[in-house]
Amino acid sequence: MSVLPNPRHEAFAQALAKGKTADEAYAQAGYSPNRGNATRMKANENIRKRVEELQGRSAKRVEVTVETLAAELEEARALALTEKQTGAAVSATMGKAKLFGLIVEKHKHSGSIGSYDLTRVTDDDLDRLEAILGPLADTGGDTGGAET
Repeated sequence: MSVLPNPRHEAFAQALAKGKTADEAYAQAGYSPNRGNATRMKANENIRKRVEELQGRSAKRVEVTVETLAAELEEARALALTEKQTGAAVSATMGKAKLFGLIVEKHKHSGSIGSYDLTRVTDDDLDRLEAILGPLADTGGDTGGAET
């Protein structure tokens, strides 16, 4: 089935396929609100078939799985090898390895996360901060505040 010949019927079917209620779709298609007519139109065989077709297309577009991604990467790798693009082939191979969890990237974060004015912090709050951050200082963590 293809686009419905009546543009308002097509708009109605498309709105239904996107999850609108029959009443919402009926109004969106340009009809005056009428629950009975919206329900009848939704039950129309041509409308139902068109909605199924539209929803089926949407489902196929979003059907991305590990297998489909792996197949795409393998296709890219094979093409890269035939074109003698070894860098692209290695990149595709690495992409597959990451996809299957064979390579896990680890990131080291360093540097300052900001400076804070602690002059207005209560002694109790400072004690809690020291309890949390003290072990870091004891293990050679951030020595930025240590006096020499």
